[in-house]
Amino acid sequence: MKFTKTAADPRSAARAGVLETDHGQIHTPIFMPVGTVGSVKGVHHRDLREDIRAEIILGNTYHLYLRPGLDTLRAAGGLHKFESWERPILTDSGGFQVFSLSPIRKLTAEGCTFRSHIDGSRHTFTPENNVDTQRIIGADIMMALDECCPGDADHAYARKSLDLTKSWLERYAKRFRETEPLYGYNQCFFPIVQGCVYPDLRREAVDHAVQFDADGYAIGGLAVGEPTEKMYEMLELVCPLLPDDRPRYLMGVGTPANILEGIARGVDMFDCVMPTRNGRNGMLFTWQGIMNMRNAKWAQDFSEIDPDGTSFVDHTYSRAYLHHLFVAGEMFAAMLASQHNLAFYLDVVRQARAHIEAGDFAAWKEDAVERITRRI
Repeated sequence: MKFTKTAADPRSAARAGVLETDHGQIHTPIFMPVGTVGSVKGVHHRDLREDIRAEIILGNTYHLYLRPGLDTLRAAGGLHKFESWERPILTDSGGFQVFSLSPIRKLTAEGCTFRSHIDGSRHTFTPENNVDTQRIIGADIMMALDECCPGDADHAYARKSLDLTKSWLERYAKRFRETEPLYGYNQCFFPIVQGCVYPDLRREAVDHAVQFDADGYAIGGLAVGEPTEKMYEMLELVCPLLPDDRPRYLMGVGTPANILEGIARGVDMFDCVMPTRNGRNGMLFTWQGIMNMRNAKWAQDFSEIDPDGTSFVDHTYSRAYLHHLFVAGEMFAAMLASQHNLAFYLDVVRQARAHIEAGDFAAWKEDAVERITRRI
């Protein structure tokens, strides 16, 4: 994998670049739709490719490992062939899912033992078998196994958690070097920088991670309960410490405003379930602000959903029609809202990239954040 920085904003840490993989180029900054179990919920691949123009999507190791399972994925020739997606894929290691399942998991120096949320069966992830699992899944970009420390953890817990993550990273990197891709194309892995909201731990995590000379670096353990200001503070600390010639991926973040603020602090890659999850519940993100489509105020509003946007939904269906679909309980409502929100998120990062290249990102971002955070 190769990353080339192509532009930088003179008044912020924002940058534009191109990430090259064997499944295609990724233009950064980029938002990556989440396809947890092999699909982006409610969205056809045709729409992801043609209208939303997603350049990369995510899969999740925890969920794919449990279902459909490794035997099926290997027999299919990997996740790309199994889900008929020819562009790049990134897989989370499953560490966050295990973190969220705290009542039914146990962490040890060896790895993480957990019970399936599907049938209660017992499983263990180690750094070694996590590499093997992601080799079978076949993602272009693999995430190292880590513990996602809660955002409100005290320093003692965060210290212990980081020590575990560092130990797992060393074993993960060793296993990665000892193994080969299974399907004839290259794979890379990103270490995950943890450390909660403690500057000393975050610096230590970066110092340790960069020793592996990885193709990119992820920043984890943010947007997991800490104040938003702390998240931005940690980004301002961590991003300048990471190599300038490698992509930086902020995991699981977030709102469109979070993404713009992350770009301003030097982040290149983002993912979040928010556009599809909130869309299914009637929340739309637009350049005019945030809309609750269940609100009766839209019942006879026949204007476009987002006149200032470029989503294909905007120019086909009215606010009144989408409101009607939600009130009627039609599944088409969730599909259209999810498609719109993903198109909007991709529009946000594309416009950010254009303003970075034009050299006026910082000023544009201030106005954009004010507009997209309004409630209308």
